[in-house]
Amino acid sequence: MAIKFERRKPEDMRRVLVVDDEADIRDLLDMTLARMGLAADCAGSVREAKSLLGTQSYCLCLTDMRMPDGEGLELVRLIGDQYPKLPVAVITAHGSMENAVQALKAGAFDYLSKPVSLEQLRALVKSAIDLPAQLQSRPLGTQELLGDSPAMAQVRALIERVARSQAPVHITGESGSGKELAARLIHCHGPRAAASFVPVNCGAIPENLMESEFFGYRKGAFTGADADREGFFQAANGGTLFLDEVADLPLPMQVKLLRVIQEKRARKVGATAEEAVDVRVICATHQDLKAMVEQGRFRQDLFYRLNVIEIRMPPLRECREDIPGLAGHLLVRLAEAIGSPPPDLTDDALRALQEYPFPGNVRELENVLERTMALLSDEVINAADLNLAPPAADCEPASIDGLPLQDRLDALEKQAILDALNKTRFNRTAAARLLGVTFRSLRYRMGRLGLKD
Repeated sequence: MAIKFERRKPEDMRRVLVVDDEADIRDLLDMTLARMGLAADCAGSVREAKSLLGTQSYCLCLTDMRMPDGEGLELVRLIGDQYPKLPVAVITAHGSMENAVQALKAGAFDYLSKPVSLEQLRALVKSAIDLPAQLQSRPLGTQELLGDSPAMAQVRALIERVARSQAPVHITGESGSGKELAARLIHCHGPRAAASFVPVNCGAIPENLMESEFFGYRKGAFTGADADREGFFQAANGGTLFLDEVADLPLPMQVKLLRVIQEKRARKVGATAEEAVDVRVICATHQDLKAMVEQGRFRQDLFYRLNVIEIRMPPLRECREDIPGLAGHLLVRLAEAIGSPPPDLTDDALRALQEYPFPGNVRELENVLERTMALLSDEVINAADLNLAPPAADCEPASIDGLPLQDRLDALEKQAILDALNKTRFNRTAAARLLGVTFRSLRYRMGRLGLKD
C-alpha cells in the first residue's frame, strides 16, 4: 500500500522575498528555497519589491545590491524603518566587500557573494528564519550587564539591536570593563545562541602556531601532526568566534584572517581545498585600532571589516551610580561560592567604593571584594576593611621622587610588568610579547623584583 505524503500549499508556506534583476539568479534562489519548504516571491526591480512588501508578509528578504531602478541599500533602509522584524540579506558582486560592509552598517542581517554558494545560502536562510524563535527562547542562566546608569542602558540597547544581525562587532574598552560578557550576550541573544561560542585570546598564541590554531591542520602537515585537528573557525562553525585582544595579531595572520572573513571559507594547514565556515566574528581590544592602522601595525582593510558595528564598554568610573548594585551582586555570588551569608556594606564602605577610580574596572571591584571577604572577621564591611590604595597614577611620581636611580628604574620596570600582566589577564607569555622581551627574561625580571607567579 503506497503512503501518500501531504504537501503544504504555497499559501501555507513561509515566504521569502527575492529581489534581483537577473532571471537566472531568481530561478536558482526560487528552486533552492522551495527545496527548503519555503515559497519565494520574485521581484526584478526596487519598485516591484516595494509593492510586494506592502501586500505580503515575509520571513526573509534577499536582495541584490544593484537594480535597474535603484540600489539594494534603499530596500535595506526601507525595511529597517517600516518592517523592523524582517531580516534582509544582500547579494553582492564578487570582491565588492565595501558594498557588503555598507549594507551591514545600514542594518542588513547578512550578505552573500556572487557566485552564490548554495551551502552558504541555506545556512543564511536557516539562521534568518529561526531568528524569532531564538529571540524568544534564550538560554537559561545567561549573565546580564548590571547597572541602571545611562551608559550601561545604552550598551544593553545596542547589544539587543546588533544581536539580531550577523554583522561583525568590534567591542572597545579598558581591561576589566566587560568586553567578553558583552560578546557572550550578543551571541546568546541572537540566532546562533544554540551553537558554540568560542573565545580566543589572540595575544596568548605563539606566532608560529597561529595558522594551525585558527584553521586546523591535516594529519602529516608538519612534524607532530599525528591526526587531523579542527581549528577555532571549525569549532565555531554555526556559532560565534570571539577574538579577544585582536590588536595582538601579527600582520601575516591579519591577511589570512581577512580572507577567511570575506570568503567565509578556510583551508586547514596541509589541505588542498578550502572548506565553508559559517561563523560570526566578534572582536575586542583595549588598544586604539585606528591609531594602530595609522602606525602601520594593523591592516586598514581588516579594521574596516571588523569595525562594522562598534560598541564601547564604559569604564566603571563613568558608572559610579552602578557600583552599589554591582557590589551587592558580587558579594552574593562570592558568598555562595564559599557557602556563607553575604556581608553587608556600610555607608562609608559604599562611599569609598564610589570614590575609588577602579583602573581595573569591574574585575578589580570583584578582586577587592573577594580579598575583603577572605580577611573579614565580622559580618559587616567597613571602609577600612576594603583597604583601597591610592591609584598608581596619582602616587607614582611621589613614590619614586628622591630615590636612588636604580630604585627608580626598578619601580618603573615593576609597574610596566604589572600593567602588561593586567592587560593580558596574567598570561606571562602574552605579557612578555607585549613588553618585547623573552618569556625567560620576563620570569627573571619578575623574580628579581619580587613579583611572584
